[in-house]
Amino acid sequence: MPAHEKLNYLEFPAVAPEATKAFFAAVFGWRFVDYGPDYSAFDGAGIDGGIYRAPIAATTSNGSMLLVFYSRDILATQAKIEQHGGRIIKPLFSFPGGCRFHFLEPSGNEFAVWSEKAGENSEY
Repeated sequence: MPAHEKLNYLEFPAVAPEATKAFFAAVFGWRFVDYGPDYSAFDGAGIDGGIYRAPIAATTSNGSMLLVFYSRDILATQAKIEQHGGRIIKPLFSFPGGCRFHFLEPSGNEFAVWSEKAGENSEY
């Protein structure tokens, strides 16, 4: 049962819904159910949600909130993102408590990934 007055679902735009679905399925294991050509629901993300066809992308530069993934192996996650068509727009950097990077998925939406540490052979 959904928790009262807690975030339950999120939606974000997709300029290229098929490419966005393929990216998130391959990199993060999301599952999709299509509801017509312009909307797909997803699960397997930690919170359920949907993507809707739109002519714009969600980025921090245009005022969008930033959705941030956690990774136990941030370098491996970054490699998967790049392998499947994601583009790193803010390289790995440290902050108190960890490190993170920002990326664009195929529709141009900005996300980030963070971890407590990058790995034994990393400067972060």
